[in-house]
Amino acid sequence: MTIQVTSTIEADVVVVGAGPAGIHAALAAGRGGAKTVLVERYGFAGGMSTAALVYPWMTFHTTDGKQVIKGTGQEMVDRLAALNASPGHVRDTCGFVHTITPFHPEVYKVLAVDMLKEAGVRLLFHSFVDSVSVKDDHINGVTLTTKSGRIEIKGRIFIDTSGDADLAYLSGAPVLQGRDGDHLTQPMTMKFRMRGVDLAKVKAYIIEHPDEFYHKTPFDELPGLYLSAVQGFYKHWKEADLPIKRDQVLFFSGPEADEVLVNMTRIQGLDGTNVEDLTLAEELGRKQVLVVADFMEKSLPGFEGASISQVGAQIGIRESRRIEGQYILAMQDVVEGKRFEDVIARSGYPIDVHAPSGNNVVVSWIEGDGAYDIPYRCLLPQKIDNLIMGGRCISTSHEALGTTRLSPSCMATGQAAGTAAALAVKHNTSPQKVSIHELQELLRQNGALLD
Repeated sequence: MTIQVTSTIEADVVVVGAGPAGIHAALAAGRGGAKTVLVERYGFAGGMSTAALVYPWMTFHTTDGKQVIKGTGQEMVDRLAALNASPGHVRDTCGFVHTITPFHPEVYKVLAVDMLKEAGVRLLFHSFVDSVSVKDDHINGVTLTTKSGRIEIKGRIFIDTSGDADLAYLSGAPVLQGRDGDHLTQPMTMKFRMRGVDLAKVKAYIIEHPDEFYHKTPFDELPGLYLSAVQGFYKHWKEADLPIKRDQVLFFSGPEADEVLVNMTRIQGLDGTNVEDLTLAEELGRKQVLVVADFMEKSLPGFEGASISQVGAQIGIRESRRIEGQYILAMQDVVEGKRFEDVIARSGYPIDVHAPSGNNVVVSWIEGDGAYDIPYRCLLPQKIDNLIMGGRCISTSHEALGTTRLSPSCMATGQAAGTAAALAVKHNTSPQKVSIHELQELLRQNGALLD
């Protein structure tokens, strides 16, 4: 039986993927006056921040605490704070990044939809893009598979915030994957939450055993029992000798007072764009969750009465496909804190590459003022003339992706992509011909930090 297209939707801007990048791309496009449709495969927004429990957001700042990302990302944080769903930006206790942003994911899901609807964005949840209509290197439309049949969306400008460069790949734009040589990607992680954690006991242990932790902030400078991030417990991890290639225990407190988010499982050597590999990753990840939780309950002080309260709806994916765009942001660009004339976003997160095959994390620090520029050219694919990228699948090297993939950076590139799309619609031109000066001025007017 051939499934026919049952309905057609027309829009100015079509955004595929409602993660941190897609939310802010659609917000910017809608607020810019473009008739915007946002397509998402799940029944909620947030992408990795909700479906995969990526928490907290790291980071809107440089490592010395200077804020370099604001715009609609900061607006989101402010509105979450007003709903008592985020403490705002807080100092990292025992990690290597000084400022992080906790948030309540369930409130975030609701707020994101509220903000999108305020901007006039049409939402299509439970919808999966499975084909793209292209003629003369120009996307005419995408087709969705849905419970109510196949839906065609025709648009003028398309934004790929799928995380996996799905739209770019299906349209024939050149894409890259993994590191040079073997094309292996950073490992996947199944994150989970635990309730019943005695954080006062955890804190007391850290104070008594500081050598086991990346300890940077004096505890007497922190409010209450809040532990923003804990990296360490080396002795316990080594003694357990678990079959998981990690070199540390890592968890984040919150959003509840007795709750932590655990980031410790690691699935290596699998392809996040291959359905068989993804199936296996889900199986292995959930088995590792049980192993890690058992270790924490039996071996870590403060976890004696803890138990699993939530596991991600899907495996967390750090890296898959990305475009080979008009400029490929390189590792050297990041570590040198390079400036670009066509800057559309900045970031202060260091390069953070989880080893595709080892058990370590390689961190490369940013020189200069601690931040680097992301140029507009990284959002523009080769070949396709009406497609803009945002988020994890912009044009970077494998190493540079280790910083641009972080949620606040994705919010910033998403806002830039949506703003550029609205301008292209307004002036009836292609994204490549949008005035960089006008784009930058609009971003600044809407709170983005480019200087």
